[in-house]
Amino acid sequence: MQQAEQIEALFSAIDAKDEQAFGRFLSEDVTFRFGNAPPVVGRQAAVAAVEQFFASIAGLRHDLFETWTRPDSVICRGEVTYKRHNGSQVTVPFMDYFGLADDKILHYQIYIDISPLLADS
Repeated sequence: MQQAEQIEALFSAIDAKDEQAFGRFLSEDVTFRFGNAPPVVGRQAAVAAVEQFFASIAGLRHDLFETWTRPDSVICRGEVTYKRHNGSQVTVPFMDYFGLADDKILHYQIYIDISPLLADS
């Protein structure tokens, strides 16, 4: 699978709120950091963090605008629309960095400000 296709499949798993499918893209010793939250290390820890985040929202959808690939990394720019449990929505920009090793994500950094999601709706 090409890197861009792999990243699109990753975002499809995330948008489906499928943390187990999300985990299959990660290396066993991944370092995962969502915004300014402390990084977590290890596939199980990253899956648990994402599962907890998924429980806090009703849904989400990523729109990718640009993807840059290198042999050992991918960077994506886009917007993500979060649906809150009360039915309201908020859209924010993001950039993601994926450091790759052996066709798995070894370093996963999400650059995002989710404070609009956490604000009163």
